Amino acid sequence: MRYFNCDYNEGMAAEILAKLNETNMEQTVGYGEDCYCESAIAKIRAACQREVDVHFMVGGTQTNLTFISANLRPHQGIISADCGHINTHETGAIENSGHKIIALPTLFGKITAKQVSEVYEAHASDDNRIHSVQPKMVYISNPTEWGTTYSKTELSDIYEICKQYNLIFYIDGARLAYALADSSNEMDLPFMADNCDAFYIGGTKCGTMFGEALVITDATLNEDFRYLIKQKGAMLAKGRLLGLQFTTLFTDNLYESLGAHGVAMAELIRAACRQKEYPFYIENNTNQVFPIMPVSKLKVLQDKYCFMRMEEVSGKGEIVRFCTSWATKLEDVQLLVNDIISD
Repeated sequence: MRYFNCDYNEGMAAEILAKLNETNMEQTVGYGEDCYCESAIAKIRAACQREVDVHFMVGGTQTNLTFISANLRPHQGIISADCGHINTHETGAIENSGHKIIALPTLFGKITAKQVSEVYEAHASDDNRIHSVQPKMVYISNPTEWGTTYSKTELSDIYEICKQYNLIFYIDGARLAYALADSSNEMDLPFMADNCDAFYIGGTKCGTMFGEALVITDATLNEDFRYLIKQKGAMLAKGRLLGLQFTTLFTDNLYESLGAHGVAMAELIRAACRQKEYPFYIENNTNQVFPIMPVSKLKVLQDKYCFMRMEEVSGKGEIVRFCTSWATKLEDVQLLVNDIISD
């Protein structure tokens, strides 16, 4: 069985494994105060081209929960796309912290500045607003759950609305390496750092064994934040294992090259689907591919490949997701491509 169901099946990039092995018996201080975390923070600041606060945590749900709950008061909620990860795949973690997710319908997984404005204005103009949750934060992911990416204009427009209404703008970057490799991508880390209050650089889905790097660009949101990391159980005693992975990712453009490999593998699958004239439920240029394929073809493929069957489309077949990664082997993609185009 060859796996195209997610982007975290494999362990870690060879460069990270080598560095972990090389430093395995070193003694360092704990809780992220070691030289490797310091190096990683310095490299991320250099990549963002500005002073930012950086915190390392083990996983995406943990990072989202820690940051969001730290910055919302009990009566406040967070605006998200209805398909947003916090709304669909985190087992109610945000709601369990006492904060409502205000879910918005989306086009291709993205919310707009206009939608954010409408939500805020509807609440602010309601004479009975104290009886409803106050919107205080906006959450997006880039890429989205549908593999689409935000343009510079879309992102900056949301940030401007957030500044106008004093909302916190937070970006989930679980698959950020693949967004940066998107052929239509306009953004880099300096632009992101200048156009949100916080974002995280995904590692788990982009080449690390585990780990995400939370980047806080608004220093007021960083006050006492390490206390809250500890309180949420998110402070790793062997913090150097996180710092070491990210300092390696940000050496010799490894992060970008790993993302580019995943996208290149996805492009081969897209090309095969186009050759067979299978339509796409959503067009994108990242590492997730969403063709609509005949059920007869899927029955053949599922005996050899693991992928996600999503939903039926009347008269056309089923929407499926093939997901590639930093580690996807070319030979596995070639086998899949041959089986897609074969009659």
